[in-house]
Amino acid sequence: MRRLDESRTAAVWLRTARLLVPLAVCAAAALVLVVVSTERGLAVREEATPAPQRSAWPSNVRDDPNLSCLKCHGNRDLSMTFPNDDMQSLYIDAETFQQSAHGERLNCVDCHQANRRYPHPLPEFASQRDYARAQYEVCKRCHFENYTRTLDSIHFKAMSEGEADAPICTDCHEAHTMTRLHESRLRIVETCSECHNEIYNDYGESVHGSALQEENPDVPDCVICHGVHNIAAAKSSSFRQQSVDLCAECHGDKELMDKYEISSSVLKTYMDDFHGKTVGFYQEQASEIWPDVAVCTDCHGVHDIKEVDDPDSPVIKENLVETCRKCHQDATSRFPSAWLSHYEASLDKSPLVFLVKRFYQVMIPLIVVGLALNIALDMWRLARNR
Repeated sequence: MRRLDESRTAAVWLRTARLLVPLAVCAAAALVLVVVSTERGLAVREEATPAPQRSAWPSNVRDDPNLSCLKCHGNRDLSMTFPNDDMQSLYIDAETFQQSAHGERLNCVDCHQANRRYPHPLPEFASQRDYARAQYEVCKRCHFENYTRTLDSIHFKAMSEGEADAPICTDCHEAHTMTRLHESRLRIVETCSECHNEIYNDYGESVHGSALQEENPDVPDCVICHGVHNIAAAKSSSFRQQSVDLCAECHGDKELMDKYEISSSVLKTYMDDFHGKTVGFYQEQASEIWPDVAVCTDCHGVHDIKEVDDPDSPVIKENLVETCRKCHQDATSRFPSAWLSHYEASLDKSPLVFLVKRFYQVMIPLIVVGLALNIALDMWRLARNR
């Protein structure tokens, strides 16, 4: 009897197990479906939500890599002191940086890679200038071509000779507020004035500088004449040799000169006179070979160029003798009369010179033709007599 009861109990548990196993399997499957559906639903919602766009820095966008830097460097009082007591402000104006040439292209750590770690490693430099000279090497990572040009410049030569204040990239372009060159030509001149203030004052009073202050686009600024990165020494033979063609780029442009009622034949008339002829001969030689011959800037000035009718102009008739005496110490008042003053000879201007030139223009071809005819007739006679 006892065995019968045990058999019945086992049978009941067996039937119960057979019923629970399918239920457990169904429950597990339902749970899996719920989880998968939930994840798919989240994924759909995430795809449907547009990705946040980077707004002007600073912003509240969490993935902006510059925000972590700005938390400290947005403080106007943040600074660093070097061993020689130079103080370096570490404040960055976020809006100004964003509007700069680098603002939309670079993040802080692109240039300050050592500061990826925090706390930042302290720069081991004695002065602010030493730090700037070491840090500017970062520029060549993106601007390698321009960086290599600076190696041939007078600025780099001065730095290699130990001049600590010789300009580097960040002196002219600044570090966090870099503007594009085409945005303001006046800003270019003002940048150069930080080192060349006396020249800046002369230029500001010149015919070129005064026009530039009126936003005239037709006049040269510093970098048009001297270049941007490969600035050469203005007193070098090569620069003096190129200066004639440099001036002619504007003053030989007829359309541009007609706009201001200025003769565009200045280069032609210069190359036709005794100074230009000599320059022409030496331009075919090496740039290191250069005679003591007057070029444009020797007569008209360099940065203080005046209009030709200005009382202070060195080429006005009253001042021309003194200008000539820079090279010709014994020049008399009649000495400048040998110069046509960039005019082309005509019947109205220097008629004697005009007639002599026309005489030679006719006589020289006639003489050459006559010589050729004489030789031809002589050869014909010799051939006939044989």
